[in-house]
Amino acid sequence: MKSTAQQILEILDGKILDGKIVAGSGSVAVDGVFTDTRKPVQGGLFFALRGEHFNADAFAAKALESGASVAVVAEWTGGDVAEGKAVIEVADTLFALQRLAHWWRSQLDIPVVCITGSNGKTSTKDFTKAILSQKFNVNATKGNLNNHIGLPLTVLSTTQEHTAAIYEIGMNHSGELSPLCEISRPQYGIITNIGTAHIEFLGSREAIAEEKGTLARYLPDNGLLFTPAACDFNDYFRARTRARMIPVGNGRGLVRAENLRPQSDGTHFTLVIEGEEPAEVFLPVPGKHMITNALLAAALGWNLGISTEQIAAGLSSVELTTGRMRRIDLDGITLLDDTYNANPESMEAAIETLAEMPVADGSKRIIVLGKMGELGVFSDEAHLRIGKLATSKGLTLIAVGEGAEGIATGGDAPHFQDMNQAAEWLLETSRPGDVVLFKGSRTAAIEKVLQTAFPTAC
Repeated sequence: MKSTAQQILEILDGKILDGKIVAGSGSVAVDGVFTDTRKPVQGGLFFALRGEHFNADAFAAKALESGASVAVVAEWTGGDVAEGKAVIEVADTLFALQRLAHWWRSQLDIPVVCITGSNGKTSTKDFTKAILSQKFNVNATKGNLNNHIGLPLTVLSTTQEHTAAIYEIGMNHSGELSPLCEISRPQYGIITNIGTAHIEFLGSREAIAEEKGTLARYLPDNGLLFTPAACDFNDYFRARTRARMIPVGNGRGLVRAENLRPQSDGTHFTLVIEGEEPAEVFLPVPGKHMITNALLAAALGWNLGISTEQIAAGLSSVELTTGRMRRIDLDGITLLDDTYNANPESMEAAIETLAEMPVADGSKRIIVLGKMGELGVFSDEAHLRIGKLATSKGLTLIAVGEGAEGIATGGDAPHFQDMNQAAEWLLETSRPGDVVLFKGSRTAAIEKVLQTAFPTAC
């Protein structure tokens, strides 16, 4: 996005934001947006955001010195600025960032996809990008930048050269998806599932479905909504969207996977789309739940004019974001890094995936689990249930860190408070031929066990 300080002020509507240029010239040009002074954009527009424990106004001068052309702040105390620089003061810098993204989205005449759900958002985004890239120049959410800050930044990183955009949108409280949908204004939506992630704050799966259903309500009359055929809230979404709904699934739905042939490094299956020639797909990621995510992406791609052969090619070449069932082969041991986050449904999927992976006689399937966050009053029961499920599937289980004691109790398994002790146990226990899966909520930081035990794998 190329503009000047004065044009930015006009786009933000200075009257609403009480905005004004307080230093430098309104003719200063900007190209790009950023919020982190550690990653400056030369000639860019810096937004000084505020949080509970920080006020980035203090870093605005540094941002200008590091290459930014214009800084947007709540209060400027830096005095005069160098030639070719400018400072805009506004009442609310976050609202200004979101307002700018809302305006920039109106300048983009391209297909826009939004993805939400309790689990699988990022992997589904990765699958979707891999497929759409067969035909389009795609801009997609990087990593997990799916919140009230990350989404505006992703929208603003979409250029006039992009021909399609994929935006992941997340939440953990009621009302958080509405402004994200207002900014992104998607024509296409994917709801991966409705689970119990963030149930501490929303109270029930029905309340979670209501919040995730915000995406369904925002889709236009000519829009499309893709959901798993097995989702028990499909009728709920259908009654709340003007868009056409397309269900997908393993063996069912308008787009489906048949003849599944799982392997240790992924799954072969037949992609079936009504009215089209079937295509053979190899998905290089283990787990049946990953197939559903891939089918959601496939259904979208087909509706955007991508052939089944191109869909198969895209899925076979996908690279998932770090921490999402990433496979590492090290000295005969297979490591599965699924550490980015966890909730009961994604834990169950990980356990099922590991339990189904083939191993040689005498080799072990080991699972290293940390706590699940944001479960509130449901936490104790969920942790006990996950531990019991893991051992009932014949897995060798250890639980690690504060909050994971219930997993150990449920599975009658060891619990290590210390990451280093867990790594030592793992080194003593694992042998070539074993498969080891690591998973826990973000705050559990289970990747530290992986990094300590197998540093050359990271």
